Amino acid sequence: MKNRNRIRKEDFLVPAAFILFSVICFFLSGISFPFLAEQVSLRFIRNIILVLALILPIMAGMGLNFAVVIGTMITQASFIFVLNFQVMGGLGAVLVLLLSLAFAALFGLLIGKLLNMVKGREMVTSIVVGLLANYIYQLIFVAGFGTLIKVNNEKLVLSTGIGVKNMVDLKTFKEVFDHVGVIKIGEAKISVILLLIIALTGAFVFYLMRTPLGQKIKAVGMSEERAENSGIHVNKIRIIVIVLSTVIAALGQFVYLQNIGSLNVYTEHLDTEKFACAALLAGGASIRKANVRNAFIGVILLHTLFVLSPLAGRNTFDNAALGEYFRSFAAYGVIAFALVMNLRLERQKESC
Repeated sequence: MKNRNRIRKEDFLVPAAFILFSVICFFLSGISFPFLAEQVSLRFIRNIILVLALILPIMAGMGLNFAVVIGTMITQASFIFVLNFQVMGGLGAVLVLLLSLAFAALFGLLIGKLLNMVKGREMVTSIVVGLLANYIYQLIFVAGFGTLIKVNNEKLVLSTGIGVKNMVDLKTFKEVFDHVGVIKIGEAKISVILLLIIALTGAFVFYLMRTPLGQKIKAVGMSEERAENSGIHVNKIRIIVIVLSTVIAALGQFVYLQNIGSLNVYTEHLDTEKFACAALLAGGASIRKANVRNAFIGVILLHTLFVLSPLAGRNTFDNAALGEYFRSFAAYGVIAFALVMNLRLERQKESC
């Protein structure tokens, strides 16, 4: 019983630290609570699905899946190719979504098979895979577009005819969702369809962990050897988990870009996986255990601090750059802290 209470207290350390820093930064920032609520709500809607994509790999014992960034790149590529073929409006949006989910499932299958070859080193491998995918992505749209890939939409490419422009307008897709219905949060407008997608995704992950498949995922996460002995095909379950994780990540980036209404081709996806991991850990998750509640709490806490820290830094030190540096410090710091705490807990369990 004592051991359980200790684990619960240590799991609460990260959320408590974020709450404390957020309260301090709120008073130092000098902004109003309605403005803070508006900004955090907007960021929550844009980022929550990508954080939800991390839960299943953790529950399967694979740790933080940094390769979810591949799902975000697949969605961005889908937008670019659909625009290149000049498919606009609702049809274009549906086509982007279908392409994103289909290719995310395919790449998720490949990533899952790769991670099965490196059991015990999944997190490091997923980081390397994400970096490799990023360079391939950059190469395709910097040099491949206009040479190997035929350009059908001249508005997409640079004046040289080779390479996609840095910024691509997605207004034609955003307007389709906005016309169905929007909810205003302060000055921000949120499509009802996007809210419905978020709710369904959260419900899907929550419900999945209570199905027979979810029980198998938990069993694999607890002990692969015991799961194998009980008749569970461990490698198959791990592949299914990574496929679902990559597909959810692609869906998350679709929601994000639909809300933004524009695409920064070469930088939009950078560090998205790291901030998603930081948000989940900020909500009290670990690299061994996570749930939907951790995701929702973590996104709110992390982005509350992200909104407040630059303003607090500017007012306190007359230097907004300090607040910007703190954003990165908070993201990477919470990942490092969580990894250290998990290693400590593992050693405590082994000594018991």
